[in-house]
Amino acid sequence: MIYNKALSVALGAVITLGFAPSSHAVPLGGLTKDLGRSATIQLIAVSKQTLAPYAHVRFCVQNPDDCEVRNSQEGGIVELTPAKKLELQRINRLVNRSMRPENDDPGNDVWKVGGTTGDCEDYALTKRRRLVEAGWPSQALRLVVARTSEGEGHAVLAVATSDGDLILDNRTVAIKEWRRTDLRMLKIQSGENPRQWFDVGRR
Repeated sequence: MIYNKALSVALGAVITLGFAPSSHAVPLGGLTKDLGRSATIQLIAVSKQTLAPYAHVRFCVQNPDDCEVRNSQEGGIVELTPAKKLELQRINRLVNRSMRPENDDPGNDVWKVGGTTGDCEDYALTKRRRLVEAGWPSQALRLVVARTSEGEGHAVLAVATSDGDLILDNRTVAIKEWRRTDLRMLKIQSGENPRQWFDVGRR
């Protein structure tokens, strides 16, 4: 997993959510959601069920509460009000500041929440727990395994909102809509069953 070495410099920057929801729906399984508004938002598409990352299976054994549905909400999509947007920014910023990037030893990939150091999935898991503790529905908070444009393995948190799936990435303080990242999504956690994972469909 990778980190942005310039992260400490960027932490004081203002987080922006400067994009508009798309009005063009793509008919691919699980991708589109109609919220009864004039626009249809686009979420990350899933295809077939796949194996969960082994390290996540071990994480769930050790942290069962993080692998159950919490704060259940019909539809599993958060209406991104100004207050919710600010809360998302605050938690993303606090977690990025609270941990120092450090990779696990080769062959010993351990997923964990909190601590003073961690790699990308540790940041994502910590953000997920903090948001659940703040009352966000766990169905809207899904871990994603991906590759960067450089081909390096990475993990982030996807938050399903009325503005689409937003990506919380430890490499940056900017919260971006999933299609505006440099990531190629590979597999994603199920919102309905956090122990279950799916392959990501093509864009």
